[in-house]
Amino acid sequence: MLKVEHIGIAVKNMESANSLFGKLFNIEPYKLEKVESEGVSTSFFKMGETKIELLEAENEDSAIAKFIAKKGEGIHHIAYEVEDIEAEMKRLESEGFQLINKAPKKGADNKMVCFLHPKTTNGVLVELCQEIKS
Repeated sequence: MLKVEHIGIAVKNMESANSLFGKLFNIEPYKLEKVESEGVSTSFFKMGETKIELLEAENEDSAIAKFIAKKGEGIHHIAYEVEDIEAEMKRLESEGFQLINKAPKKGADNKMVCFLHPKTTNGVLVELCQEIKS
């Protein structure tokens, strides 16, 4: 793993969350994006090397809607940048970590992603991210 790529925060209302975090960070989000396959809208803030991703559910079947119903708004996941997502997935699975995705999939912010089950990471949802090269 190369670095923390971003921290994901589940929010109920993107408009009010963007306003709140915009005031907190004193910047505007650099990107708004819908990820249809996950049923979420995302918003990204960047301060130096640190990125924060806000996630709002687009429907009640999305993982974010279920997360908020169970735990409320707050930190949803920590994402780590990797050089080779498939190799890292293979390595982590061989170390006993449970992958939620058996293959990488397209995520937000031009990334291929995979998630590790929190049952195998001390309750933390871990996301692996690899930049999609053009």
